Amino acid sequence: MISLKTARELEQMRKACIISAQALKLAGEQVKAGMSTYELDTIIREFIESKGAKASFLGYGGFSGSACISINDEVIHGIPSKKKIIQPGDLVKVDVGAFIGGYHGDNAATFAVGEVSPEAKRLMDVTEQSLYEGIKMARVGNRIGDVSHAVEEYVTSRGYAVVKQFVGHGVGRKLHESPEVPNYGAPGRGVRLAAGMTLAIEPMINIKGEGVNVLADGWTVKTASGSLSAHFEHTIAITGDGPVILTRA
Repeated sequence: MISLKTARELEQMRKACIISAQALKLAGEQVKAGMSTYELDTIIREFIESKGAKASFLGYGGFSGSACISINDEVIHGIPSKKKIIQPGDLVKVDVGAFIGGYHGDNAATFAVGEVSPEAKRLMDVTEQSLYEGIKMARVGNRIGDVSHAVEEYVTSRGYAVVKQFVGHGVGRKLHESPEVPNYGAPGRGVRLAAGMTLAIEPMINIKGEGVNVLADGWTVKTASGSLSAHFEHTIAITGDGPVILTRA
């Protein structure tokens, strides 16, 4: 069942989204070569808790971190670890959510650590822009497929591959709500978009091949090809005046 939020509920949810966005911004400012992903995760958790919120991911399904931190060919759901040390030239994907006042915010970004290859930089740029191409289509009367197709068309026309095994989702009182929001699909298909819907749109894009594997830890997802992957995400609200990005720092 899809939850439509009232204006009052959206204002409450915006608080969670702003904290999520601020935590993600802080992660981008603090990430550096030589630190462990556990150290970065601790910075994120302490910030969220300092705002009176809870990290949405901590304990979710047994997840041990406060944020998913994935490096290079890790697509999503990387478990923070004291043993995983960030290196110069890495692409670090941080996915973080905050819960306060009964609502969740959810967002993600890919950060370059120092100088990265032109190929890595282009992957980041294309993935981030594909998110905004999808958001443009998140309008009352359109369908989920319009959002999905916009992401896919932008990405594949530039030679990259969309991860199909994992998708975006509704978000609100629960971290994952209906409907699912794939990053691929046909325009004019799927759930019709209505005012009050809140969606987490999150392209996960690989340089080579859509295939992914889940590691033995049950969480970490890697590209099957071993190629680099990038990930960007915003929580948005669909309104009569167009899509509104709630996860703005």
